[in-house]
Amino acid sequence: MLVTAENIQELNWEKGDGMLPIIVQNAFSGKILMQGFANVDALNKTFDTGLVTFYSRTKDRLWTKGEESGNHLKLVELSTDCDQDSLIALANPVGPTCHLGNETCWDEDGQPQLAFLSDLQDVIASRKGTDPESSYTAHLFSRGVKRISQKVGEEGVECALAATAGDKDELVCESADLLYHLTVLLQSMDLSLVDVVNKLKERHAK
Repeated sequence: MLVTAENIQELNWEKGDGMLPIIVQNAFSGKILMQGFANVDALNKTFDTGLVTFYSRTKDRLWTKGEESGNHLKLVELSTDCDQDSLIALANPVGPTCHLGNETCWDEDGQPQLAFLSDLQDVIASRKGTDPESSYTAHLFSRGVKRISQKVGEEGVECALAATAGDKDELVCESADLLYHLTVLLQSMDLSLVDVVNKLKERHAK
């Protein structure tokens, strides 16, 4: 069930003595960022501000992630499980989430494999406008959309040829090249994989 400001009271607060666990996930990559607890007031503040807010049991007060560091968690969606006694918050993180300066409070080995696409996109985005001699990606950006588009076309053909030849290893390699160059192309047009995923979801719903 999606949780809104209007149905907060429908959650099973009695089971948790007025406090429910809340897991925060990166809204795009699915990476688990952190876990905390929330009461009614914390959720109300979350919806009021758009920033994920917890009830800190150590501080004995409401605590908005990033209130000191600026590393906020911008809420995208809040949902509850079938028993309505635990919560998942999908959020867009601003900066690292972990107090140790890491992206998440969990080891990277425990994260979804497809989350790497999000990491790759971030690295590619960071190369825009940098010295063309510093990396292949920066060099591609400097060549412009026409050249990047050409590379996407070339890699698409290579994928098709590998599949036609029945060469699975080569197909994997060429698919990796295609995904990389496609991500560069999207970034060069101020788009991202999120835009592509949203379009796929839109089509799936029809």
